Amino acid sequence: MVFHISAGYFLKKYIGEPTTATLLIFYIKSCGGTITFTLLILHILKLVLIIDDEVKLRTLLARIIAMEGFDVVQAGTAKLAWQKLEQQPEIQVVLCDVKLPDDNGVQLAHQLKQRYPHLQIILLTAYGNIADGVQAIKNGAFNYLTKGDDNHRIVPLLHDAFLHAGTTAATMVPPKASVASFTSITAVSKPMQQAIQLAQKVAATQTSVLLTGETGTGKEVFARAIHYASSRAAEPFVAINCSAFSRELLETEMFGHKQGAFTGALKDHMGVFEQAHNGTLFLDELGDMSTDLQAKLLRALESGEFIKVGDSKPTQVNVRVIAATHKNLETAIEQGHFREDLFYRISVFQISLPALRHRPEDIEPLANELLLRCLQKMEKQAIYFSAECMQKLVSYPWPGNVRELKNVIERAVILTNNTEPIQVDALPANIQISQPTTSATTNTSLHLAEAERLHIQKVLHHTQGNKTKAAELLHIALTTLYRKMAEYKIEA
Repeated sequence: MVFHISAGYFLKKYIGEPTTATLLIFYIKSCGGTITFTLLILHILKLVLIIDDEVKLRTLLARIIAMEGFDVVQAGTAKLAWQKLEQQPEIQVVLCDVKLPDDNGVQLAHQLKQRYPHLQIILLTAYGNIADGVQAIKNGAFNYLTKGDDNHRIVPLLHDAFLHAGTTAATMVPPKASVASFTSITAVSKPMQQAIQLAQKVAATQTSVLLTGETGTGKEVFARAIHYASSRAAEPFVAINCSAFSRELLETEMFGHKQGAFTGALKDHMGVFEQAHNGTLFLDELGDMSTDLQAKLLRALESGEFIKVGDSKPTQVNVRVIAATHKNLETAIEQGHFREDLFYRISVFQISLPALRHRPEDIEPLANELLLRCLQKMEKQAIYFSAECMQKLVSYPWPGNVRELKNVIERAVILTNNTEPIQVDALPANIQISQPTTSATTNTSLHLAEAERLHIQKVLHHTQGNKTKAAELLHIALTTLYRKMAEYKIEA
């Protein structure tokens, strides 16, 4: 469509409104002192997804937003919202109610940002709650509004959200190729390189994976990398920490519940197993799950189906499970805290992640990588580690592993001005006074490992290679003996 308008109207209407949903291609023609703009109007989608189970309110909101030049897609449930996002990847902004029939909007915001980092999510609630608002922002929400009280803010916020979405999309590298890929994992050391090689091999399969290692070693990072390197990369990656809920809450978070299943169950709730359908479910801290719930998990893994709390019919899903724990599950089995059948089902392919103190050559490159990310996050520039500071970082044993290192660096960046080096006094006091690991300490640990290897060999020789008898004499589980034999390369 081609037409003529005055320069004054053009400048006021379009140049003054950079967020308009219209792209203008024009040329200027001088004719008798009159400037004529010839415009070709090309519509650019500014797509908003509204998630709300109240049909009348959702429809009214959609009309208001559409009158402001936005394109609108609607969904009444979280499940339908996931489908809409998959069908229309051009959606950039989401308006989401906190109370949904099958999910909680604050939790959903976190899951959506994990899957679609470019999305700008504005949460709506009928009852303002400061705690929910804080958690929503932490989960990646763009803003948090109260229905009725903040209606006048919705349209301006939408314009701001689209501007932010455009900036984010222009500078963001897709998660599969960046923060969620194996290439994003800093691995100079041999143990870490071996762990990555194992993870890359298993990623191409549908096999369940058990990630073990101390807290903060990067188990969730590995789980995401495995997911995005698999054939399920385009499907949801859903994570849940099993230690963060009571037994009853964990069951409903994992498998969902039907309306009226218990006091307070006002709506149907979709569990993480259903949310992860066709994708990957990451069960963190699996060792903290109660034994009776472990039985229900085992059935879900073996049959691909489960029964929601308060339901009578099974729900079928296709989910790949990656589990993680910092606990020794074999010891937990011996103590009666973990089911042996679940252990063998979940640990088809086990990957042990080394503690940071066991890969000191990774500390310097990892610290520099974390520093770069922190500077981008805080919009600070040209901050670097002094030689003395880096020496302290490398010599510190890092009981909290990578998570502790990340927090220490973030603290140091806050305390350091632009263009200045991070000095030792910007580090926590316990790191400032820490002493380098001595060679004597290292030799002692090596001597202990060697003594253990020799003792196992001696017992195996005594039992003439009978591993069951050897495990009994050593007072360890048979699976532990096999692991030790593999670790020390003992043949029998």
